[in-house]
Amino acid sequence: MAIRKPFEIPLREVQKRMALENPWWVAGAGIDTEQRGWPRRAYFGPFMRLVREVAVHRAVVLIGPRRVGKTVMLAQAVQALLDEGLGDRGVAGIDILQLSLDTPLYSGRSLESLVRTFIDLHRHDPARRLWVFFDEIQYVKDWEVHLKSLVDTFRQIRFVASGSAAAALRMKSRESGAGRFTDFMLPPLTFAEYLQFAGREDALIIESPGDGVLPQYRATSIEELNREFIHYLNFGGFPEAVMNPAVRANPSRFLREDIVEKVLLKDLPSLYGISDTQELNRFFNVLAYNTGAEVSPENLSRDTGIGRARLMDYLEYLEASFLIRRMHRLDDNARRMKRARTFKVYLTNPSIRAALFGYVDAHDDAIGSLAETAVFGQWLHSTRTIESLHYARWKQGRSDLEVDLVSLDPRTQKPRFAVEIKWSDACFEDWSLLRGIRTLAAENALARPPVVTTLAASGMGEANGVRIEFIPTSLHCYTIARNVLRMET
Repeated sequence: MAIRKPFEIPLREVQKRMALENPWWVAGAGIDTEQRGWPRRAYFGPFMRLVREVAVHRAVVLIGPRRVGKTVMLAQAVQALLDEGLGDRGVAGIDILQLSLDTPLYSGRSLESLVRTFIDLHRHDPARRLWVFFDEIQYVKDWEVHLKSLVDTFRQIRFVASGSAAAALRMKSRESGAGRFTDFMLPPLTFAEYLQFAGREDALIIESPGDGVLPQYRATSIEELNREFIHYLNFGGFPEAVMNPAVRANPSRFLREDIVEKVLLKDLPSLYGISDTQELNRFFNVLAYNTGAEVSPENLSRDTGIGRARLMDYLEYLEASFLIRRMHRLDDNARRMKRARTFKVYLTNPSIRAALFGYVDAHDDAIGSLAETAVFGQWLHSTRTIESLHYARWKQGRSDLEVDLVSLDPRTQKPRFAVEIKWSDACFEDWSLLRGIRTLAAENALARPPVVTTLAASGMGEANGVRIEFIPTSLHCYTIARNVLRMET
């Protein structure tokens, strides 16, 4: 009989907590009814295919920013195993363990001791196929070392874990998980997923066959789609806010703590040894308020009072935590600048700005930059395309010309498509407002006509041999999201 250490939480209390977190240990029970009722993310299918690949002896690590639905996806994976298992028959409830590792009762206990407690509790045969889900695994010190050991020791157990993007960086920065982990990124909601979660996709979108591989889409009411797009900018990147009116009514109260404060004041300081957390918080607020803005390290350093070297470190840390994404600049020849002194910084989720500074409406001064952030954010779901995206800015005479998004062909490094993002219909009538994208299109053989997004206007136009496609920003956002999801999932 093991002797309990002084002040150690009794094993029976740990077992009681385990039973509470795993209601499916009682025959016929399943996951929480609210979680069961949530729509599944578009990424659920490929994630479950990984979970079910038991022949591949690795742990699956679900990573991503906070509040994008990782915990719910783990619960839905448990339910899928209970219902379907690996074939027609479901997995027995007592063969599945799920633990939230931020629970204080588990503090001080190793992952292996928790797994052995589960095995002993149900007297599992060593040869039996079991499933173990660890939620919030970043709360365990050196978790990747311990998880690797579990994968090597318990070969009949399929381990699945979730963690923040900061934890993912930590995993990749060490070799302890090499060959033992398969990571799966879960980004914020796309606009297409938001419409599905909100129950508005079928009413607002009509799909028709396209002239190529992918279908085309049109809105039944562009005014209604624009209203939903504003909702998406304000809260639609977070599944919980879409599904829960209380969260939607007060995003700062329910989302700010998890999204910003836990990352900026806890995760990043512990990971990188940051001492001045308030400085990091202020710096992120500046970036979030000005999402989509072109910045330079020198100007940022001058405006914030933060040394250039530390400022560049902060940018790297925030990008690793999937809070921001930098986009680099092209010159007048559409080539990546070797000594670029400026770049754009986007929030990976436009709804973070509303959580920090309050909701915006269709006439807010920030709506243009948030719309640009949203369009850019849809491409984050395509690992192949996001790396190819740049913005172009150059001098032509006394004028500054710019194009918001230019994708370079990875093989030739030549522009393949270009997009100018507007939240206005003025450019549809006045092409003088489009000198940048017209010049770029005239001087480069793009794979398809350049796109200019609008408020509501749509159609094709041509001048001086340059054809331009006009499409409402909200519909363009949906089209990117839906087509990317078709290709990626």
